[in-house]
Amino acid sequence: MVIKYFAAPDIKEQVDSITTDLELTHILPQLVYCVRSKGSKAKRTIARIHGLGKIWQGVLNTHPTYIIEVINETFGKMSEEEKEKTLIHELLHIPGGFSGGFRPHKGYVERKTVERLYKNLKKIRATKKIVL
Repeated sequence: MVIKYFAAPDIKEQVDSITTDLELTHILPQLVYCVRSKGSKAKRTIARIHGLGKIWQGVLNTHPTYIIEVINETFGKMSEEEKEKTLIHELLHIPGGFSGGFRPHKGYVERKTVERLYKNLKKIRATKKIVL
């Protein structure tokens, strides 16, 4: 089966919410797109992020852009908590300079960082509910 890609406005909404709530101000939401893929044979991949590298930016005369792809076969079966942690993980790959490049898994993009940010996200959202 060939991989097919579909717009994922629900994922985009989640990504934008996470970016805003965690104050990831280096991320430009208007330049982050979200898609859902179906038909992937990947066994352990849940989601991945794609960046528009500098050579493409130069040739196309455009800004750095990122695409977060969630793989329906694995992502779709996860709990809401695990889905949010996965999206946080993917967002952590975007470097502070929002250049089109990536942060590697070593260092900043680690499970303990994802867990810490997810706990902060829950606290922030709980506070927002109280204020409203």
